[in-house]
Amino acid sequence: MTLRIGIDIGGTFTDLVAIDADGAVHTHKIASTPHDYGAGIVVGLQALLTTAKGVVSEVLHATTVGSNTILEGKGARTALITTKGFRDALEIRDLRMPRLYDLHWVKPPALVERRLRLEVLEKTRPDGSIATPLDMGSLAEAIVKLRAENVHSLAICLLHSYANPAHERAVADAVRAALPGMDISISHEILPEIKEYPRTSTTVINAYVQPVVRAYITSLEARLKALGITAPLHLMQSNGGLAPAEFAAAYPAHIVESGPAAGVVGAAALAQRLDEKSLITFDMGGTTAKAGLVENGDVLRAEAIEVGGGVMSGSRLLVGNGYMLKLPAIDLAEVGAGGGSICSLDAAGAPKAGPQSAGADPGPACYGKGGTAPTITDCNLILGYLDPVGLAGGALPLNIDLARAAIQRDIAGPLGKGLEEAAYGMLRLAAATMMRAIRSVSVERGRDPRVFSLLAFGGNGGLFAAAIAAELGMKRVIVPPMPGLFSAVGLLLADTEHHASRSLRMRLPGGDISSFASVLAALEEEGQGRLTQDGFPPARRQVRRAALTRYVGQSSEISVALPAGDATTLLASLPRLFGDEHERTYGFRAPVSEPVELMGLAVIARGIPDKPRLPASIPLARARTPASRRAWFAGSGWVETPVTDRAGLAVARLGPLIVQEYDATCLVPKGTRAAADGFGNIVLDLMV
Repeated sequence: MTLRIGIDIGGTFTDLVAIDADGAVHTHKIASTPHDYGAGIVVGLQALLTTAKGVVSEVLHATTVGSNTILEGKGARTALITTKGFRDALEIRDLRMPRLYDLHWVKPPALVERRLRLEVLEKTRPDGSIATPLDMGSLAEAIVKLRAENVHSLAICLLHSYANPAHERAVADAVRAALPGMDISISHEILPEIKEYPRTSTTVINAYVQPVVRAYITSLEARLKALGITAPLHLMQSNGGLAPAEFAAAYPAHIVESGPAAGVVGAAALAQRLDEKSLITFDMGGTTAKAGLVENGDVLRAEAIEVGGGVMSGSRLLVGNGYMLKLPAIDLAEVGAGGGSICSLDAAGAPKAGPQSAGADPGPACYGKGGTAPTITDCNLILGYLDPVGLAGGALPLNIDLARAAIQRDIAGPLGKGLEEAAYGMLRLAAATMMRAIRSVSVERGRDPRVFSLLAFGGNGGLFAAAIAAELGMKRVIVPPMPGLFSAVGLLLADTEHHASRSLRMRLPGGDISSFASVLAALEEEGQGRLTQDGFPPARRQVRRAALTRYVGQSSEISVALPAGDATTLLASLPRLFGDEHERTYGFRAPVSEPVELMGLAVIARGIPDKPRLPASIPLARARTPASRRAWFAGSGWVETPVTDRAGLAVARLGPLIVQEYDATCLVPKGTRAAADGFGNIVLDLMV
């Protein structure tokens, strides 16, 4: 019997899921170990493998080590070699500010200090021709500085190297010869696209996190071997595809936002199985809540994201607090609202929930681990929504007296409110924050949330989903099997993917058909080659093509999917395809006389598994639950509320109702219909 294992590390819990060859599912949940995440993985695997018997064939992992390295400023000592006159592009950035009227806002410091941003004399033109040959004297001076400053990692980003990488290759060769142990990131290998700041920033991010990520992967592989696991390790990329460990170690910029992506990938697989056309994903864990979008069975991706600026605000206009990462990533909006989010009063006495979190250690007050600040979990416990026996089947006991004391001291007392009223108010406040994330991926992307179903997962997603859906006018909520471990499940449903892009600028209609055809063919060949290295035969490969386009004069592009067809047909139809996508995203299109500009091409090369990874159905889980529990509801007060497990929904029931499972709890409000479908999901039909 073979096993495929998915491991997802969250801010509070580390989730492990194993699926054997017969489709049987085994799970384990353990508190995360922030001081050494690998230690928690080892303990979790040892526990998981006591019940999941078999030979491990594959280990799939989503990790936050890249993003945490940037957030904590603990990357390698990094230098940048760039064209003379461009050393400050990294600091000038793109002039975006997250708080326009805040005179005290300070932009984040560059990941490479100015004294380590070294210049060489050279210049390449946008068409790839050489204006100034590479001056070897200036390069020799830069290498002397690298040696003297004890630099561990180097980013090389020269002007217009996407059009001609000869100078970047020469610089890299010279540095390797002089400093053989240096980690080197080269912009034309990581992002061969126009626009200097995004290309420079992305290359620097790769260099900054590379030694840290490589050390983490090397250590994890050694720990797996010590457990007798010799199966290949694959990591989730920010774009939702899996990549071999060696690729992730060489190009860690692709896995910086690895952690949040897996749940949306699982949602896309589930949407295809359920024949759901449109889903909004809502993932609420212990630290943050994240929203994503699935359309026509595929995830919505962004062409660039911002990392290292803390949680996102939920608005795409408020950017500039982090660092530009110009690589495809699942389009997620994230807010600081999770089970561990701290409830407090600001300087003016107004209540707020998050973004600070109690995390896994010490955790919420009710954990009894020394934490004293009240959190969202404490509020849910006080109101009777959570089992006071504990979480994870009682493995993590909860102390309701500590929760009550914390809420009374910090919230209810100062506000002059009753304990229940204060706790419920904090939950409403957290829900309002999370709705901003959902609106960000729907309304701000030209989508009406009322025509979507809400797929809720994470340890806390089911507690808030029905109330949030009702506020947004949504009529259906789906809570998948194993909701608290669904991101780990998503890892097991993901495909191996390789994304590649290249700048190609031309005005449409018209354009050079031969250039268009040659660049597209080169990208497809690159993707096919990587899949060959991964062991996928031609029959199990899929290549999707896209064009990055904009109206002439616009400063940003949108991605337009390219259908099958020859280069001449595609180039002629691109203005119309772009207009369709622009109208769907922004609600309007310009007259056909308005010229369109092609800025680049991209491909996604996907490896198709030899058999479906999603079981036909998942048995309805049984759990030990009380028959009922007193729970507090606005307008009704304390109500003796039935409690059931998922198996108890084989027959539809009306709320109020609490569905309690090993890894999560689902709250069914009054008047909402709850039932299990044929796959094993909980489906809530709202009477709105």
